[in-house]
Amino acid sequence: MLIDTHAHLYAPEFEEDVDSATQRALASGVSKVYLPNIDFTSTAELKVLCQKYPDYYYPMMGLHPCSVKENWRTELKMIEDELFQNQAYYVGVGETGTDLYWDKTYLEAQKESFEIQIGWAGELQKPIIIHSRDSLDLNISIIEQKKRSYSNLTGIFHCFNGTIEQAKKIVGLGFYLGIGGVLTFKNGGLDKILKDLPVDRIVFETDSPYLAPVPHRGKRNETAFIRLVAEKAAEIYGISLESICATSTANALRVFTQ
Repeated sequence: MLIDTHAHLYAPEFEEDVDSATQRALASGVSKVYLPNIDFTSTAELKVLCQKYPDYYYPMMGLHPCSVKENWRTELKMIEDELFQNQAYYVGVGETGTDLYWDKTYLEAQKESFEIQIGWAGELQKPIIIHSRDSLDLNISIIEQKKRSYSNLTGIFHCFNGTIEQAKKIVGLGFYLGIGGVLTFKNGGLDKILKDLPVDRIVFETDSPYLAPVPHRGKRNETAFIRLVAEKAAEIYGISLESICATSTANALRVFTQ
């Protein structure tokens, strides 16, 4: 069995066929799918999907860094209210973090938003899902600082595509590495270092509808494709598909049940 630790199947891209996408995921051996939120406008569809498949899709609540704009404090307060009023419902905090790829205009606001959400995760003792596009060192340093206040803080550095040194820091902080479709990209680079990453600290994810693995690259991603990531990882580690699936599944369950 496999677990997709990061997908957005409530997104508009799945509006027409989320049920068939769910059936394809089940058929490919995926037993659970964890869904990080984007912003307040996405919460309704997130909850609809999780209520329709309550033992399959598991919701998280947070504000994505790319959604941090002029009104981010208002947006974040609505998300905070949703999270704290339904603490038992949400299994994690996120997706949060920082993003230096698209727009640096709101970097300071992104950092503050991220730090606030780390506080939620620490207070509620829930894992946090961290977005780090072109900002991995920045996010690592923020987590290092916050671990002084929340020693049990844990979660996943989503879409990890950094160096061995960065991976060691992340693992040393008690966090996990999210591995997705980039692993299958010819020039992605992640395939060159995966074998040096501790297998007991990796989890698989799709980030659907984004970052589809080869041979679907450039098309809509979906949870069923996570098996392609697992197959590539098994090849790189030189272990069986069954073994990598069992290990990554155990890792994912450990993240969300600590």
